[in-house]
Formats: sequence, structure tokens, C-alpha cells
Amino acid sequence: MSDLKVEVLVVGGGPVGLSMGVFLRRHGVDTLVVEKRSSTSFLPRAPGLQARTLELFRAAGFGPRIRALEFGDSHPYFEGGIIQVRTFAEIDDAITLEAPSLDGPTISPERVMGCGQDRYEKVLAELIEGDGGQVRFEHRLVSLDQDADGVDAVIEDKDGTRLNVRADYVVGADGAASTVRQLVGVERAGRGTVFNALSVYFSAPELEKLLKDRKFILCYATNARAGMIGLSRLHGCDPWLATPIYYPERGETPEDFTDERCIEIVRAASGKPDMAVEVRAKVPWRGTQLVAETFKKGRVFLAGDAAHVHPPAGGFGANTGIHDSHNLAWKLAAVLQDKAGPALLESYDPERRLVGEAMAEQAMVRNRIRHGYADEATRESMVDDIVVTLGYRYRSAAITGYDPAAPVLSTGPMLVGEPGTRAPHVWVDRGGERISTIDLFWDDFVLLTGTRDSGWLEAAERVAKQLSVPLRCYVVGPGGDLVPESDWAARYGVSGDGAVLVRPDAFVAWRSSGEPGDQDAVLTEVFTRATGRGQS
Repeated sequence: MSDLKVEVLVVGGGPVGLSMGVFLRRHGVDTLVVEKRSSTSFLPRAPGLQARTLELFRAAGFGPRIRALEFGDSHPYFEGGIIQVRTFAEIDDAITLEAPSLDGPTISPERVMGCGQDRYEKVLAELIEGDGGQVRFEHRLVSLDQDADGVDAVIEDKDGTRLNVRADYVVGADGAASTVRQLVGVERAGRGTVFNALSVYFSAPELEKLLKDRKFILCYATNARAGMIGLSRLHGCDPWLATPIYYPERGETPEDFTDERCIEIVRAASGKPDMAVEVRAKVPWRGTQLVAETFKKGRVFLAGDAAHVHPPAGGFGANTGIHDSHNLAWKLAAVLQDKAGPALLESYDPERRLVGEAMAEQAMVRNRIRHGYADEATRESMVDDIVVTLGYRYRSAAITGYDPAAPVLSTGPMLVGEPGTRAPHVWVDRGGERISTIDLFWDDFVLLTGTRDSGWLEAAERVAKQLSVPLRCYVVGPGGDLVPESDWAARYGVSGDGAVLVRPDAFVAWRSSGEPGDQDAVLTEVFTRATGRGQS
């Protein structure tokens, strides 16, 4: 017998699990998030929030609250890229390893920002509870047992008191050592551990002056020990974060890195032997590349590091996990609220696993380059960050007309309205309000067309009503519902009498450049695929 019943149980209360909780609650789903830690993070980890991540927070209605957490304007630090010096005192001689393209006014209405998870996790937890959801810290998952109708879970608090939870679905967002993944028996494949590192959070008041206000994401100093030490700038300077590498094959362990030794390493990297340094915290971790063989096992789903883990090069980890959560949350809500068929949930694994694999590979490419052991083929395989973070493609049965031969990370033109890609960002006027087309997509499917005479509006409304699909339709153009500032049809790859169907997650489900003979038949197939209606 269950002590508690919820629609979705989320295991893991880090950036991914908390984002999942917020997205689910914003869609009206009864949600419980459990986390074994005693509170949200107190360390400024995962500090780079991508433009796409901020689009998701914007769509969910709390973007401004996250943006308010930014210390000043962090964008110049992203523009500074990844650099390398011998010592931080020699910052004038820095060489650039990477100069990633991360956003732009024609790509997104949002810009990347720096903000540690110690700040944004608190907001996410508050939003869940403010929306009527539950976040229970100091609770761990003990067991899972699923059947055709739901999942029985046992959770345990710090005192050993157990609670039986009955959920329609469970999401494992509980990190690289995921209990959920282990309980459902999902294996992983990949290169495994490729290096070991220690995150050292420290105070050093003189370091800011030493760096001469140089803007950068990450700075490697080759003078530290036998290897390198990376200094992260996005965390701010109180505390700073340095990441020395250690080598278990040489007999080194995290315990060998006493505060005194860490201070020596930081001083060696700084080029100032007497610099005042105070160690605040030390966290050992592994640079690992592993991807789960499936992100879905019955009614149990994996997201974030539980599904895919890779070195932090590129800052893809937490962001990719948050994107996992967003992709899954609207689908779970649609199925639970009978706006879609259960088959829609089958699209989560093919869509997000291919992306997860591509992200993991690109992180490895960057890791090789930064650590100085990349060959020319590796360098040539690196895809620009903007493609990795915003230009990826989905391939699944829920999308009509995608190119099965196109790579997940394409080096060709991106965000041009192709099925399976994020809908292009175009500024439009809606009743005197300037918004992005991205602002149109959250809870309903959206049909965009350039004229009322094409027949698409009437056909879409008929089919959506027959299939009980929530739909909003807009005519885009002079005299229409939305007046664009640029040629929206060209941006979306359609003619003036064509149409585009966009999913609630802002991904294009289908498009037509003109008028087919039987619009109702075309749209019936499109909506059926996009919502999993009538599919086994």
C-alpha cells in the first residue's frame, strides 16, 4: 500500500532534477523531487548557462528571475574564450585555445550568462514549492518496481524512515552514479574515465589584480606541477575555482592534496610564490565519458548525468541535462493530461540519446585539445559551440519530414526551419508587443502560416479538434496576427502560402512549402505522429 501517490517522482535535486520539477509543475503535473543532499548546492558549480537553457527558463515564465542572479555583465567573459598561459602573472602573453561562438541576436532572444548552481538551484527549488510541488531533501531512493500502470518506489529519509510512493512515471536525474539507472538495469558504453581532477575553491585577493581584469571562461597555467591547472572565471573571484589534475596510476589520491599542497599548486600557477591563498573547499571528480544504452526503461526515464556523462569541456553537462528535462516534461504532461498518446514518450530516447552521444563526443574533442594531445583529425572534428548548444537535430517518429541522413550536429546552415530542429528566432509584433517567435512555444502546438487564404488554418483547427490536440494558429505577415521584422517565411524555409507546425518545446514537427491536395489528410498524419495518437 502506498503512503503517497504522485504523477511523477523525480530522483535527484541538482540542476537537472530541479529543472524537471519546475517544468512539470508549470505544466500542472503533480510532482515530487527527492534529493539525498541536505540542501541545494553550496558550491558555484556548473556556472555557464547557455542561451538555449535561458530560452527554456524564459518559456516557463521565470527567465527574468534567473537573469537577476547574474553578477554584472558576464557575457564578456564568454567572449574571452579558453586561454593558456605559463603563469597567471604572464596573462599578457596568453594564447587562445578556443574562441567559441555561443549566441547572437539573429540566433536567439537570449544570451549566455555566468551563474553558479549555488544560486540558481535555490530559485528552482523555491519555484517548485511555490507552484505546489514538493522537494524533499535528505531522502534517498531505496527501490523501484514498475508494472504496466505505474511505478512503486521506496524512499528513505536520514533517520531511516521509509515511505512508499506510487508514481505514474519516475525520472532518474540522480547523477553519474545513478541509483535509478542501476535499479532498472541500464548499462552504459563509452571511453570510461579519461582523467581525474580536484575542484579547489579558494580565496586569493591578489589574483584579480594579477590577471589585469582579463576576460576569459577558463585559463590554463602550464607551470603548475607536471601538468596544468585550469582557472575558471565564470564562478567569479570569491571563491575562485582551480582544477588540478591528479594521477591514480602514479599512486596519487585526493587525500594527498592537503590544503598546503593545494596552496602550493595555486601559487605555482599564479607565478607569485608568496600570494595569499585560503582553501575553502575541495571536491574530487572524474572526467568520464559514458552514455546509457537507453534513456527509457518502461515508465522510468534517465536525464542528465544519469543518462550521459562526459568531461566538462564545453560546459555541456548541466545544460544538456536541463534540455533533457524540458524535452521530457512537456511529453509527460501531454500524456498524463490526455493531450497525447503514450507512444509520444517513446520519442524521448531517440531524440535525446543521439544528442547526448554527440555532446559527449564533442566534450572529448575539446578535452583532447585543451590538454595538448589532439591530432589534426580531432581538431577538424570539433563542431562550433553554437551548433552543439542550439543547432542539434532530433530524429524520431514524432517528427514528419526530417532528413534521416543529416547528422545530429550539422556543419551546414542551422536553424532554418527544418523538421527536427529548433524553430528559428524572429522578432515579431503581437498587438503592439515586441516578442520573439520563441516566446510562442510552451504548452500548445503552434501552426504558423503566411496567409489566411492558404487553407492551412481551417484544416489544422479541424484536425486538432478531432484529435483533441491543443493548438494555437497564427498568420504571420502584414495585417496578420504577428508582424515580423524580417522575412519569416525565408527563415522558416517556406513560401508565403506554406505552413509550419512547432511543438511545445519549440522544435519543428513538420513544414510544408505550399498547398497539397488534401490538407486534412496531411495534417491528420502529422498530428498523429507528433502526439503519438493511434500508435502502438
